[in-house]
Amino acid sequence: MSIKHIPPHPQLHGIVAKLWVFESRGKAPHEDMKLIVPNGMAKLIIPFRNGLTGSYKDWSHLSKESSITLIGISDSPAIVEVEQDAPSGNIGLEFTAIGAYRLFRLRHSELKNRIYPLEDVLGKTTVELQEMIANTEQVVDKIQVIQQYLIRLLFQSNPDPVLDHCLRQIENSKGLVTVAHLEKNTGYSSRWLYEKFIEKVGLSPKNLSSVTRFMHFYEQWAKNPHPCFFRQHLYDYFYDQAHFIKEFKRFTGFPPSKLLASANEFGRLFYRE
Repeated sequence: MSIKHIPPHPQLHGIVAKLWVFESRGKAPHEDMKLIVPNGMAKLIIPFRNGLTGSYKDWSHLSKESSITLIGISDSPAIVEVEQDAPSGNIGLEFTAIGAYRLFRLRHSELKNRIYPLEDVLGKTTVELQEMIANTEQVVDKIQVIQQYLIRLLFQSNPDPVLDHCLRQIENSKGLVTVAHLEKNTGYSSRWLYEKFIEKVGLSPKNLSSVTRFMHFYEQWAKNPHPCFFRQHLYDYFYDQAHFIKEFKRFTGFPPSKLLASANEFGRLFYRE
């Protein structure tokens, strides 16, 4: 398995957080958990070789080769696997919360922990896009096609300054900012902020902060999966050990000790430079 990170187009700076190409010779080893933890980002996945399955606890979807799949923001872990035990390749784009609401103008809570064909969400206008990508031979050219499409979507939308400010506060604090701080900082009530976030982000401010905090912690561990990491760094992100264990089980489905003893090379691969 290998992953190559690609710098997004300059016009998508702050919109596309990550753009990568994942390739493998076949399915991950049976003992690999193939666990993907939530990272606070909606995603587009484009399998260009072989298909891909993704499953939450109550939702699953098979992305066929050359299809475009939209994965909504999540606060639950997912299991991902290639369709056939054969060579596979996927293009992935992960969006900042600011980027997701600018590109996909709909109620984002309806996408939470869900996986849909892009056509089902944005309509038949994406059929031509999908055909263009399928008929484009080189992966680098496929990436150019999808990025140009996203740039056109971006120019059709307007920013929400209050929401953008709150989202940047959450990201810059690594999820440690409080809702009370956002209230004081913006002059808007927690209720108003809640409704704004549910509509345009899909998670409440408090929930997004929890996901963001865990994502920053998990990313550091994924890059350096040493058992001592949990003991040395958990207090940088969590109140105490009980808080850490509760959040860890919520976002991975397992207690820390079990995940440490399990193989999840597939899931950690996406956090490597």
